[in-house]
Amino acid sequence: MSEAGGTFAGRKNEGLAALKNFFSSIFIYRSFRILLSAIFLWSGISKLMDPNYFAFIIDGYGLLTDPLTMPAAIVFSIIEVLAGLGLLVDIRGSLAVVTGLLASFMVILSYGIWLGLDVDCGCFGPEDPESEAFRGLRSALLQDIAMMLVIFHLYFWRYRQSMAPKPLTNFFRS
Repeated sequence: MSEAGGTFAGRKNEGLAALKNFFSSIFIYRSFRILLSAIFLWSGISKLMDPNYFAFIIDGYGLLTDPLTMPAAIVFSIIEVLAGLGLLVDIRGSLAVVTGLLASFMVILSYGIWLGLDVDCGCFGPEDPESEAFRGLRSALLQDIAMMLVIFHLYFWRYRQSMAPKPLTNFFRS
């Protein structure tokens, strides 16, 4: 029986080591970074394609006065696109901006859930097929939590590998 227990324990340790190696690989780091970048690019570009729709969604939360909703819709969308591009090429500070945007979205979604608002989350603009089916603020918040876990992994990977992203000035040098 101890041999069977030892075999199971050995397999468990091998499995945990393989999982640790999998998540510590540069391939996973880059894949997560590109995936997160694609999500923010898609989200920002789709909102920029129809800023009136996104302004309407922002207005549904009741957090801003009418004259501020359109500028906020445009500014948030542009920041999403720029942060997504920065994350794609791994520019210093872009992950921090993505983290800040995602944290603010989570706060706003939580506020909407707390108030019991019946609004679309506004996550991916009017072309989002789930927006027509009204997926709900709770599922959008759960998706944001999952993305935040990916962000935590990216930060942890950078810390463990002692790797820092490139400063923006490196892209302008010849």
